[in-house]
Amino acid sequence: MRKIKKLKLKYKKWKFKRHLLHFLKKNKLVTLLVILLFILIIGLITYYILTLPEPLIDDRPLRIEAYFEKYNMPLAGHGQTFVDVADTCEIDWRLLPAIAVQESTGGKFMQLNNPFGWGGAQIPFESIDDAIREVGYHLCGFNSSTDQWYSTTSTYKKLYYYNGTVAPTYPNEVIWIMDQF
Repeated sequence: MRKIKKLKLKYKKWKFKRHLLHFLKKNKLVTLLVILLFILIIGLITYYILTLPEPLIDDRPLRIEAYFEKYNMPLAGHGQTFVDVADTCEIDWRLLPAIAVQESTGGKFMQLNNPFGWGGAQIPFESIDDAIREVGYHLCGFNSSTDQWYSTTSTYKKLYYYNGTVAPTYPNEVIWIMDQF
């Protein structure tokens, strides 16, 4: 009895397929529309796959950490703070760590929790994170006493005003360090 039911079911499926194929052969316009719809769907799927957003994992703090750890620099452990400050005002995330490398060898020769040499390295900060935030806000142009120099969007100009007026090669040296991250 089951075999008969299976045969009937197979026959019905075949009959449907045969009728569908016959219909598509007779109606060329419908066939063309079905093919175009299929191509459109494949195209949309391909577009979606090719334009997937970047992974949600932000590797910038890890890249900063890896650089500082590679050279055994005391600023290791502060990568996230560097990135957070940079994202606050949309400056290059490598700018502050590179300045710290240039000014104090990544904190090896800092004074008063000031790895940036800010204020001739004589301005004390309560912590390294405070120094990152404070100097970052100056470089973002958020401080009215320094915004005339740092409100520019050009990284080169920020570096020029930071120390390039004293050492003309300073901007290029820091940009070279930025490229290491």
